[in-house]
Amino acid sequence: MNEPIHILSLGASVQSSTLAIMAARGEVPGYPKLSAAIFADTQDEPASVYVWLDWLEAEIQRSPFPFPVYRVTNGRLSERAVKMNKSATGEMYSKTDIPFHTLSENGDVGLIRGRACTADFKIKPILKKARELAGIKRGQKTVGVIQWIGISLDEVHRMKPSRDPWAKCVWPLVDAGMRRGDCIEWMRRNGYPKPPRSSCVFCPYHSNHEWRRLKTEEPKAFADAVAFEKAAQKAKLESYNFRSVPYLHKSCKPLEEVDFSSEEDRGQMSLFGNECTGMCGV
Repeated sequence: MNEPIHILSLGASVQSSTLAIMAARGEVPGYPKLSAAIFADTQDEPASVYVWLDWLEAEIQRSPFPFPVYRVTNGRLSERAVKMNKSATGEMYSKTDIPFHTLSENGDVGLIRGRACTADFKIKPILKKARELAGIKRGQKTVGVIQWIGISLDEVHRMKPSRDPWAKCVWPLVDAGMRRGDCIEWMRRNGYPKPPRSSCVFCPYHSNHEWRRLKTEEPKAFADAVAFEKAAQKAKLESYNFRSVPYLHKSCKPLEEVDFSSEEDRGQMSLFGNECTGMCGV
């Protein structure tokens, strides 16, 4: 039987970017050479992430232990989230792919707990490509893929084993005792720039700090988020099975009207660490 291939789930943010460059330099203790890295593109990241990804791919290819970086996609998330569908009984609805904050008619604030965006636009495309690269056959139960996840020691609550018998998840940064700050310091010490935060421009788990950053540093991305919120509200208004109003910010106010003074600076915990099952923004 062939040995399992090692692939990196590349989120293109701080931790996974650091891990990718460490691997390309042969500096991941206890781990062999990577066969590939896979980036799942929702097609809704800010421009800074795509610029960074281009740079990262080039850096990997000129390193001592290069490996291919594959970009895969399941389409544009923002388009599917507002697409109107017709039920078997002729009623119109849109899929709830995103964990919106919601405001009901009686003023109750809620949060959609689903993670369809992560599952359908991050996990599934990566695993589909990993199966292809490893030649995994239908019904295979032996491990054919060792999947590196760029979670660091300060994010161990996000570590989850693979649900597929043919894949095994590993966390090299945790094994190395590296936290997010250690990754940033490793990049600085080795002369690399600091990676951006990778996530959809409209992610409802953005902290106030990230919303403020997008608004001031990437105004197009912020404008796209504002436009998406309005489109999502229109779609849900027309959906027979959705009664609340969806919002991107936990205040349940229109995004362009929110004061993004940082609650994190005042001790409020950010929700971002719980945003997905260990695949987004790592």
